[in-house]
Amino acid sequence: MKVLLINGSPRKNGNTGLALAEVAKTLQTAGAETEIAWIGNKPIRGCIACAQCAVNGEGRCVFDDDVCNEMIARAAEADAYAIGTPVYYAGAAGSLISLLDRMFYAGGSVFRFKPAAAVAVARRAGTTTAIDQITKYFQINCMPLVSSTYWCDAFGRTEGEVTVDEEGMHTMRTLGRNMAWMMRCFEAARAAGIGTPEVEEKRFFNFVR
Repeated sequence: MKVLLINGSPRKNGNTGLALAEVAKTLQTAGAETEIAWIGNKPIRGCIACAQCAVNGEGRCVFDDDVCNEMIARAAEADAYAIGTPVYYAGAAGSLISLLDRMFYAGGSVFRFKPAAAVAVARRAGTTTAIDQITKYFQINCMPLVSSTYWCDAFGRTEGEVTVDEEGMHTMRTLGRNMAWMMRCFEAARAAGIGTPEVEEKRFFNFVR
């Protein structure tokens, strides 16, 4: 079992990274391998809807000058995901959203039917909207959502402050345990010969004719 945790903060060792580290530590205790991948603080292109990834059929974005294709390759090796973000203006960090747009458009098939969770960290407010924003990528891609005992958020402003949010850290640990349990359930299903559902060709409908 391997979990890829994506740190969408421009600060590698900030509060978002610490929250994800708490999830990773619990996963490791439960026997899972973890990798925390930082998206960095360099510019990340947004998707331009050129659809060349669909034409090429390689599971790669046509733009190869940032971390997108590297992250898709890492995601292909994982069995589950936790994606973390700081909160900016009641939403996820813009660079992370640019990355996810392209990762899920170009490499969506590597994520399909794998458990996932969104984690958000804020000084005060906006975590639930940021979590909802990231969760939509999972919901549109046939991915089971991993829950905890509360929304998967934690609070802190200065570096390290999130670790004194006792409820937030408890939420992260519970998330890790629940994710490990779900992965074991999926493993047991595969061992019993229960595979993933067939994905039918998508039907598109335009409201304006």
